[in-house]
Amino acid sequence: MAQLRQDYQEFINRQAVLLVLGPENADSFKKYFEKNDLPFVGLPDPKASVLKLYGQEVNLFKLGRMPAQVIVDKEGMARFVHYGHAMSDIPENVELLELLDELNQ
Repeated sequence: MAQLRQDYQEFINRQAVLLVLGPENADSFKKYFEKNDLPFVGLPDPKASVLKLYGQEVNLFKLGRMPAQVIVDKEGMARFVHYGHAMSDIPENVELLELLDELNQ
């Protein structure tokens, strides 16, 4: 999430809304967001109900949920999905920003 914070304004400039879902309960999620001064929206999903809809993988041998990034366009259509195979398997911001530029044309 620190990666997203670094380029937050670039996402905003592209009319993107960042929504981060996590497995924690609401209180833990709120504390984490406040402690790390995260400027985007956080949605606690302790029962994984939303995350299951998007097919996010859970791998107990790798300490839980694998990263997943989804870009949804203004009409509500998922236009890009990346399912990570490890916690470090996350697209670079520049890749996501380029995709947003393409979608905004």
